[in-house]
Amino acid sequence: MDAPTSVHELSLLLVEPSAIQARIIAGHLNGFGVAGVATVQSGREALAAMAAEPPDLVLSSMYLPDMTGTDLILAMRADPRLADLPFILISSEERPQLLDPVRQSGACAILPKPFGLDKLAAALRATLDWLNPDDSLEAGGLALDELRILVVDDSPMARRYIRHVLENLGARHFIEAGGGAEAAALLAEHAVDLVVTDYNMPEMDGKALIEYVRAGWQKSVPILMVTSETDQGRLAAVHNLGVVGVCDKPFEPATVKALLRQLLAT
Repeated sequence: MDAPTSVHELSLLLVEPSAIQARIIAGHLNGFGVAGVATVQSGREALAAMAAEPPDLVLSSMYLPDMTGTDLILAMRADPRLADLPFILISSEERPQLLDPVRQSGACAILPKPFGLDKLAAALRATLDWLNPDDSLEAGGLALDELRILVVDDSPMARRYIRHVLENLGARHFIEAGGGAEAAALLAEHAVDLVVTDYNMPEMDGKALIEYVRAGWQKSVPILMVTSETDQGRLAAVHNLGVVGVCDKPFEPATVKALLRQLLAT
């Protein structure tokens, strides 16, 4: 089955224990033209509904009667049938230690509760970008299929998400590393055209990896950081090392496309 190309074609599973909140969110979705909204109240119901008929998108609250939204997305990512389903979290939770596992799991967006309609619209656009290949860079003469890309992240789920976004834009050649130290060893032996790295990783973090690259034989290779790091001092230090951009987790695929267009056009 072809992926939906507009919000009108999306089938969406809303996981929300509050009947009032479910009506409000479904009303907003209907206002954007999403007609196919099914609603369940618990994580178990959601997993059963997905197993019976996978939707195009799962949108879930953080706190459910039987599990958290984090538990739900991790259960999805552990199931090969559901591992690539787009997921959006809606939550008033702000503690990084509780949101970070969702960021690392390849969620399309995290929306605050209550959320602005502009943020919901952006999340739906990000979902459609995740679902559909985009050949606009290739059509503009900027071919990603020739690039050798190193993706560095200690979360396999985050690497999978980043790789999928880049594949949708036309990239085909990847090397993956589960941390900075592993990436440094690979870079000693393999020439690459682009490095996409996380910041917070064991043994060697993203900043140390960038410093290693800038001191080595591939010092001019472009580096893009995709991270959940929020410390502005740390991020400023990364910018000073000459990265092409820093994207938050979760990020909108359109942001990466714009950065790549700028990079490849130079």
